[in-house]
Amino acid sequence: MMNQIHSIKGVKDILPDESGAWQYIQQKARDIFHTFGYSEIIIPVIEFTELFSRSIGETTDIVEKEMYTFDDRDGKKITLRPEGTASVVRAYIEHNLRDTAPFSKLYYIGPMFRRERPQAGRYRQFYQIGAEVFGIGHYMIDAEIISMLNLLFDSLNIKGVELQINSIGCPQCRPAFREALKGFFADKTSELCDNCKRRFEFNPLRILDCKSTHCHALSEKAPKTVDYLCNDCLTHFNGVQESLKTACVPYINNPKLVRGLDYYTQTTFEFIGGTLGAQNAVAAGGRYDNLVAELGGPSTPAVGFSIGMERLFSLFDSSNVTKQSPSVFIVALGEQAQQQAFSIIIQLHKEGISTVMDYNGGSLKSQMRKADKLNSAQVIIIGEDELSKGVVVLRDMQSKAQIDVPIAEVVNRLRK
Repeated sequence: MMNQIHSIKGVKDILPDESGAWQYIQQKARDIFHTFGYSEIIIPVIEFTELFSRSIGETTDIVEKEMYTFDDRDGKKITLRPEGTASVVRAYIEHNLRDTAPFSKLYYIGPMFRRERPQAGRYRQFYQIGAEVFGIGHYMIDAEIISMLNLLFDSLNIKGVELQINSIGCPQCRPAFREALKGFFADKTSELCDNCKRRFEFNPLRILDCKSTHCHALSEKAPKTVDYLCNDCLTHFNGVQESLKTACVPYINNPKLVRGLDYYTQTTFEFIGGTLGAQNAVAAGGRYDNLVAELGGPSTPAVGFSIGMERLFSLFDSSNVTKQSPSVFIVALGEQAQQQAFSIIIQLHKEGISTVMDYNGGSLKSQMRKADKLNSAQVIIIGEDELSKGVVVLRDMQSKAQIDVPIAEVVNRLRK
């Protein structure tokens, strides 16, 4: 007997008991995104590695340690996408979407890949729902995209989620904050974790994003980004806050919220789930006004977010989502009855009526048990007696009432 093959560590099957709720969540997202004027973009799972090293940042954990990268047959480096924004930006530039509309509102849904240590809410293949806006630099679009996320959580009846916001400034004002951080941590480098010792040299802002409890404690009294913002960034951040108040979206300021990717500018935000433990960000995003230009496109303001599907699903009460069940189960008793049943099931499928039958046959009692287990709404019973009369028995599984229906009329009756 051959050894059983198991799934790869950190990769999760979404079984039928859960997939209905996943589809429900994703459809809710699609409906709300469409209300806000977004269109879906379907992006490739693989990209040239350079796209992510340039956009995310060479010194980020994702690029340095977590990406699934391999050599293609022509020697070029290919990577399974670790996040969606870079791919959407690449598509925006490559297909000149700027020329087709004054601004673009796009969303995507699909799997991402990072070789992280698997833990609750974090997998090596994980799913994200994301949205991006290109061509609008006004602070109100930042508030609108956050409001859209908040509306999605409300529509899914997600409780206990807290919005945290911050501004990390722009290339004009961030260098002063960067130097202030270096000065603050200069005499503390020996106490930092190995990752943050490296971050101190290349990108000290990311020390604030470290999940190490010791580094987190060391940064408790670190300089705050808001104290170093230029006038434009401060005006923008104040505008975001006023607009969130207008939209009745509650928030708290988190001066250490910098996000883990290098491309962010100005607004950053996270929706935190209090019951999720260490990996508690359900959704996160911000503004990235320089990324389009950095990847070879025209200077374009942009803002976006991504939602972790696994974490969102863990907060969602799926008990009220109706599980998919066949409308009709056909019980066929005997070979001739099976022939007639097959003809009926083909007609019902063409009418779009969900119908199943067990081609293995079995007794009336065993097949009725299967229909009951599948939670079928109605059952068609065909046996020798029914065939001789030219009828089928149509049974309502809830009321238990049943009637004889001529074979020629059963499809029309079920269609109605």
